[in-house]
Amino acid sequence: MNALTYTRLTLSMGAAIALLNLTACQKAATDDTIPLPGQLSSFGLMQEKILTPSCATSGCHASDRDPSFSQHGLVLTPAVSYQNLVGVDPKNSAAKTDGLKRVKAFASLESLLYHKLYTDAGHHSNKQYGNPMPLGNAQLSNGQIEFVRRWIEAGAPQTGSVVDAKLLDDKTTTIAVYEPLPAPASGAGVQMSVPLFDIQPKFERELFIRKSVGNAQDMYVNRYEIKMRNGSHHFVAYDFRSKTILPGLNDIRDLRNPDNSLNFATALTMSNHVYFAGAQAQYQDYTFPEGMALLLPAGASLDLNSHYVNRSDAVTKGEAQFNLYTVPKARVTQVVQTLDLGNTSLTIPANSRVTLSKDFLVSKARKILTLTSHMHKTGEKFVIKIKGGTRNGEIVYTSTDWEHPDIITFKTPIELKAGEGLTSEITYNNTTNKTIGFGLTSEDEMGIIFGYYFE
Repeated sequence: MNALTYTRLTLSMGAAIALLNLTACQKAATDDTIPLPGQLSSFGLMQEKILTPSCATSGCHASDRDPSFSQHGLVLTPAVSYQNLVGVDPKNSAAKTDGLKRVKAFASLESLLYHKLYTDAGHHSNKQYGNPMPLGNAQLSNGQIEFVRRWIEAGAPQTGSVVDAKLLDDKTTTIAVYEPLPAPASGAGVQMSVPLFDIQPKFERELFIRKSVGNAQDMYVNRYEIKMRNGSHHFVAYDFRSKTILPGLNDIRDLRNPDNSLNFATALTMSNHVYFAGAQAQYQDYTFPEGMALLLPAGASLDLNSHYVNRSDAVTKGEAQFNLYTVPKARVTQVVQTLDLGNTSLTIPANSRVTLSKDFLVSKARKILTLTSHMHKTGEKFVIKIKGGTRNGEIVYTSTDWEHPDIITFKTPIELKAGEGLTSEITYNNTTNKTIGFGLTSEDEMGIIFGYYFE
């Protein structure tokens, strides 16, 4: 379904980066850099001091049986980390499109690993490649990040001492002040937000807060922008199916109680949700094609949903801003509606991989403008096919990243006639010892086609 805390290194480090970028292509590891007997290579040090304690942890990059493996396909344990990193294409579709490797020798700015650790967007042309790492845990120190960068610029060798090990003694961490998303200019739109909140150590906090849009008249939205702090899993803005059963305005409703048990009152309100907009990256800027816009009726309210992961031993902070940019009604030629097609009949047996399908037929003709997907952590692959008509069985959407699903806007909308539709075909890999079904928590599963269409 990929948003940002910006990490800024010190000015002196920035100068070093600029200098080394000019000279790195001329340097490579030599026989003189072979470590003394008993001395770890630079990669060995990186594995011992960075990858093993911070990355190759349970639930992250420790095993191909980790629930998140289907998302990233990357194991970073000592036996396989080097061959899984150097010269390998990433699964992240945006990074792959931009020509990045997980690690590209002599080119840290073309290495996804470096971008994931050093997340100041300014150093990679404001590109975003999903959540920074380690997700939900303390960020690496300045010295650790610089060690990784210099190792890549030295050719990313598996053997040899090519980076000064003293860098790892630098435990300072430059924490950038979070810069909230500026609100739209007066008359150009509105900003809604989830105010600053705490996430307790070793805890996932997911909350909802219904807020008034503040529109006295119908409002047409042709663009939205989302920004969140580091550690975010997602942000979603929901409309409501029934406007007569609404939670209180501005009340913070947690999905889980402090003891991690499910808050059933909050879960119940989720059954009334209709997707409006969202992001699973820390920053997203989405614009509809010219002439198209979502309609928010006068007096509308939206349920803002923010989910954060904190794997650290300290309290962390969460917040989110959501900008809605508007256009005059006279400029709107097509009112866009939201797709919300979910398969609730999910049964995924313990320790098994299954593929579950469901057809969604339309009663009158419509054109599909945008498709995206939503599944939880056992989801390996989400495929959407056309059902019926001359394009029957054609695959129009595929995502293998449950946490950052692709959002595809079609230059030529998909035309569906009455009686035709879409099929969701989702492969789940349940590596747990219990059966998993449809549910509202991160331990349950979902299979929803989200998107936009017009008639």
